[in-house]
Amino acid sequence: MQQQRSQPELVEGNLPVFVFPTELIFYADDQSTHKQVLTLYNPYEFALKFKVLCTTPNKYVVVDAAGAVKPLCCVDIVIRHRDVRSCHYDVIDKFRLQVSEQSQRKALGRKEIIATLLPSAKEQRKEVEEKRIKEHLTESVFLKEHMLYQTENRNVSSGPSLLTVFLGIVCIAALMLPTLGEVESLVPLYFHLSVNQKLVAAYVLGLITMVILRI
Repeated sequence: MQQQRSQPELVEGNLPVFVFPTELIFYADDQSTHKQVLTLYNPYEFALKFKVLCTTPNKYVVVDAAGAVKPLCCVDIVIRHRDVRSCHYDVIDKFRLQVSEQSQRKALGRKEIIATLLPSAKEQRKEVEEKRIKEHLTESVFLKEHMLYQTENRNVSSGPSLLTVFLGIVCIAALMLPTLGEVESLVPLYFHLSVNQKLVAAYVLGLITMVILRI
C-alpha cells in the first residue's frame, strides 16, 4: 500500500517569505534609481497570492500591488518614488509584503522592506549595493536549504546540464568582479561591471539555483 504524503499544516504568519532586496535606496539626483524592483520568490509547491502595503502610500506608486505567484516561480514588483524632495531625505518608510494561499484570506507570511531617499553619494551607493549582493546570496542559501528539504523524497533522474552550471559560474564570477567606478583595482577597467549588471547576475544566479533544485 502506497504511503500518502501529508502536506504540512500552514500556520498563519509563520511561512518564510523570500524577497530581494529587503531595503530600497532612492537617490535624489539619479532618476534611474527612482524606480526600484522587488523580486518575490515562491519556492513552495503551491501558488501564493501577495499584497504590498506601505506606511506612506502618497510617496510611492506600486505597480501590481496585489497578484499571484505560481509554484516554484518568481514575480517582479515595481515601486516608483513620486515625491523626491529634500524634506524626505533620510526618512525611513516601510513596505509590508503579505503572502497567503490562493484559496485563503489569512496571511501565511509577511516581510518588511525598508525604503529610504538619500542624496547622491558614490561611496555610500557602493556600500549599499554590495550589501544587497551579499543579502541576495544569503537569500539564495535559504532558498536552497528549503528546496532541498522539499525535494528530499524525490527521485533524482539526472544532474544539472553543463549550460546551467556554466551560467552559474559566470554569474558568481560577475559578482566577484569590481564595481564600475572603483579606482583601486588591479582588474582591467573593461571587466568592471555596473551595479545594475551585478544585480542582474545575482537575480539570474537565484533563478539558476531554483532550476537546479527542481531537476
